[in-house]
Amino acid sequence: MKGLADDASCSVALLDGAVALGDVVENHIYEQTMAEKSMFFVADLGVVMRQHVLWQTHMTQIRPHYTVRCNTSPAVIELLAALGTGFVCANKSELELVLGLGVPSEDIVYSGVCKQLSQIKYAAKNGINLLVCDNEAELRKIARCHPSAKLLLQVATEASSQAEELAVTPGSSLKECRHLLDSAKELGLQVVGARFHIPASCDDPEVYTHAISDARCVFDMGEDVGFSMKVLDIGGGFSGSEDQLQQIESAVRPLMQLYFPASSGVSVVAEPGAFFVSSAFTLAVNVVAKEVVSRDRQGQSHDEPSANDEPEFLYYMSDGVYGSFASKLTDALIPAPTVHKGPGPEEPVFSSSLWGPSGDDLDQVVEQCLLPELSVGDWLLFPRAGAYGLGQPCSSSPDSDVPPVYYVISTGDWFQMQEAGVTQEITVKSFSLIPYFLHSSQSEGALSVPA
Repeated sequence: MKGLADDASCSVALLDGAVALGDVVENHIYEQTMAEKSMFFVADLGVVMRQHVLWQTHMTQIRPHYTVRCNTSPAVIELLAALGTGFVCANKSELELVLGLGVPSEDIVYSGVCKQLSQIKYAAKNGINLLVCDNEAELRKIARCHPSAKLLLQVATEASSQAEELAVTPGSSLKECRHLLDSAKELGLQVVGARFHIPASCDDPEVYTHAISDARCVFDMGEDVGFSMKVLDIGGGFSGSEDQLQQIESAVRPLMQLYFPASSGVSVVAEPGAFFVSSAFTLAVNVVAKEVVSRDRQGQSHDEPSANDEPEFLYYMSDGVYGSFASKLTDALIPAPTVHKGPGPEEPVFSSSLWGPSGDDLDQVVEQCLLPELSVGDWLLFPRAGAYGLGQPCSSSPDSDVPPVYYVISTGDWFQMQEAGVTQEITVKSFSLIPYFLHSSQSEGALSVPA
C-alpha cells in the first residue's frame, strides 16, 4: 500500500504510558505561542482504531465504508484502509486521494448526487464501478460515460420529525425506483442494489423499519426486471456514541434477518464518517479579539455596560465557520469549548459568544456559553472537532492558514494494532513513528518531539 511517506508530510508521535493527550496539547500550545501561531489539531489515531473495534463488536455483519468528505486526513484514510473498511467518495478529488493512498477501486463507492461527465469518465478509467444514482438524468450520463457501472438506487426515507419533513429528502420513491429500474434495463446498465440514508438526528427506530422494507421492495422489483441485486447500503447517520450504535443495531438486526438473511447472499454496508473521527481530533484556537456588551443591550452597537449591567463577552477566535468549524454552516451544534487554563473554583463565569475572525454575521461558532473572562492570546480547546472542517491536514507550508495536525498514538494502541496484524499494512514507511518524551530542559515541563 502506498504510504504517507510518499507525501513526505505526516509523522505520528508514539506516546508512552507516562504521556497523556493533554500533555501533548499543552506542549503544542507552548510551541505555537512561541512561534506566534494561533491554531492546531491534535489527532489520536488510537481513537479511530478503537471506534473500528466498537463497530466490529456491534455491527459484525455490516462492513463500514468511511465517508471521505467527513475528514480527508491521509493518516485516517490509510489507517481505516488497513483495518479493512471501504470508502465513499463524492467527487474526483476524493477519488484521487483515496486511490493515491493505494485503496483498491473495488473498495470505493462513488456517491455524488450530480456527477460531472468528466468525473464519471475518471471513475470508469480507474475501475470504480459502484455508483449511486437517484434520477434518470444521472442514469443517462452513466450510460454514456460508464456503461459497465454497477448502480445502487438511492431510496427516499420517511422523515421522522417536522424539521426533516421540511428538508429536501434525497432519493427516489418506490414508484420512481420502478421507473429507474426499467430505464436502466433499456439503457443496458446494471443495477446491483439499493442505498438509503437516515440522519443522525433521527432517533425513531421505526424509520429503519420502513427504510429496510422499502429497500426489500426495490430488491424484489430489480430481480423482477432481471437484475442480480446483491448490495444494500444503509447509509450514514452514526454519531459515534456506543449507545446510538447499539440502538441502531437493535433496530436493524431483526429486520436484516427477516428481509436480507445471510442465505440471501446480500452484502450489507454502511457509511460511518463522524463515527470514526469526531472524537479523535481536538482543535486548539487562540482568542484574537474581544468585546464586552451589556446583556440587555446587545442589539446596539458600541454599547458600554454601566456599573449595574451584567456584561456579556464576545470573543473572536483565530478560526471560524469558514475554516475548521464549517459544520456550523449546516446547522450542526458546536459544543462549548474548555479553557486551556481552567478557571479557579472562585472565579466567576459570564455569558459569552464565540466568533470566527472574519467579523461576518454568519461567522458565529457558539451562540452562548458560560466562560470566565478571557484575554487576547488565551487558548480554547474543542475536543470533538474531527468531522467536517479539517481542511487540508498535513500542510507543510509555514504561511498556510490551515491548522497543522499533530498525529499521536499510545504505545498500548500501537501494540494492540500489532496484535491485530494491522501494522503489517501500516508500517514505519507509512506512519513515520517518532517517540514522544519529556524534555527536562524545556520550561514548564513541556513535552518535546525529537527532530
